[in-house]
Amino acid sequence: MKKEFPIYLIVIIFSVFSSSCTKERYIDEPGNLVPKTVDQDSTLPSISVNSALLHSEAFGPKDSTLIICIHGGPGADYRYMLNCKTLAAKGYRVVFYDQRGAGLSQRFPGSWYKSQGSDAINKIFYDELKGVIAYYKTSVSQKVILLGQSWGAMLATGYTGKYPNEINGLIVAEPGGLKWDDVVDYVSESRSFKLWSEALNDATYIDQFITGKDDQHEILDYKAGLIGSVNTIVGDVGSDLGNNAPSYVASRTGAVVSASSFELGQDIKPDFSTGINNFSTKTLFIYSSNNKAYPDSWAAKISSVYPNKEIFKAQGVGHSGMLDQINFWTITMEPKVISYIKTL
Repeated sequence: MKKEFPIYLIVIIFSVFSSSCTKERYIDEPGNLVPKTVDQDSTLPSISVNSALLHSEAFGPKDSTLIICIHGGPGADYRYMLNCKTLAAKGYRVVFYDQRGAGLSQRFPGSWYKSQGSDAINKIFYDELKGVIAYYKTSVSQKVILLGQSWGAMLATGYTGKYPNEINGLIVAEPGGLKWDDVVDYVSESRSFKLWSEALNDATYIDQFITGKDDQHEILDYKAGLIGSVNTIVGDVGSDLGNNAPSYVASRTGAVVSASSFELGQDIKPDFSTGINNFSTKTLFIYSSNNKAYPDSWAAKISSVYPNKEIFKAQGVGHSGMLDQINFWTITMEPKVISYIKTL
């Protein structure tokens, strides 16, 4: 049976090519298919960390307790975490950053990630987070709290296990898994499309018109955005998400860092729980009621590695809803986070 090309994609392609012909704009140039990154647009807020220009900004008193917000992915951006900015009005210094190759941060080809070898996780993600903390930290005595969601919670856990004496508080929201086998299982369970499904076919069929190599980030990021736009399994569709998610200038998926990270994971098989048993400070572990891939049993399994923890189930929201739904954030999550910080 002949595959019919989705009408909405035909409209997108026609629009792109029409503007390209009349205005000499090309789909693989910055700012056409997707927003420009910080190295392409100097008006975006950025910092330089480990030879990469990162999209980053901070709010609140510079010398107060640092709350480092770590987004999911790998390859997502911090836009959906911006409700956490309200903590700045409560006297905290709230930091956001898009990881290397993600969001609006500088891009690198897939070959660069592979060249980092067996220590790639340390070199790419832990060293970067260390650099971000160093950039914003104003004194040795300034407290540092990591607030990570999804992949960001995995990264926050791994970093805290590596540097347990440098972190004063740890908040993790639905880390998919910490040991590699668990990561693979969670990714498999949480995808809203299966191989050869209609959603995947619709997104990949566009390859006949738009193709990309591992350094053509504009094209690859655009295609990744098509595939990852909807996920009913994790419970982030519906409710007040559409009306209350924080708005921002732009968002962009990091396709190459996402694919490269999973390839590295398959080779290295990292354990993000390594060393976390040495972190005696209480961890706030959060999971949601609406994520079908995160039942109580999974939450119990993943949280078991934290020696001192408080487990909180966010009712009525999904995987990212605990952060990006402003009503839930304001009424439930912000008071919970502040209450936790005050116990440290």
